[in-house]
Amino acid sequence: MSAELELHFRPDSQLTEVMRLRVQSLQQRSQKRQEGERLLRPNEAVYRLDFSHQSLQFSKWTVRLAQAGRLTITATSQLWTPDLTHLMTRQLLEPAGVFWKSQAGGRDAAVQCYEADADEFGERIAELAKVRKVMYFLFEFAEGCNPETVDCSITFKVDI
Repeated sequence: MSAELELHFRPDSQLTEVMRLRVQSLQQRSQKRQEGERLLRPNEAVYRLDFSHQSLQFSKWTVRLAQAGRLTITATSQLWTPDLTHLMTRQLLEPAGVFWKSQAGGRDAAVQCYEADADEFGERIAELAKVRKVMYFLFEFAEGCNPETVDCSITFKVDI
């Protein structure tokens, strides 16, 4: 028997701030980032998923954009320990989830995505959940999208 488990992506404001301070520190000292280091851009924020179950099967994405815009979600691998190390480019997983809403459809336009990539992305998250209790993501907001206009969750099937 299986049930559905919907997990909402939660902003990690403390980690986002730490990553912004890293960028600020490098700029103030006129230093360059480490080889391969991935710095947080102004239109990005760190989000997290906390897994209450480890045996999950991806079911669907639920992404709501209150207005036209583009949201790109990139997962970080299980190797990144944000409290101890800097985020390295090689720790970002492919594919990313890209979701958008166009101006043409007005407020009622459906959110679109690259479905094959989004499905593969969801399946990779389910695989990593087997060995993770927490997973971190970079949310990139573009074309009018911002944290206040986004609601995002992922649904899994859980064996009970």
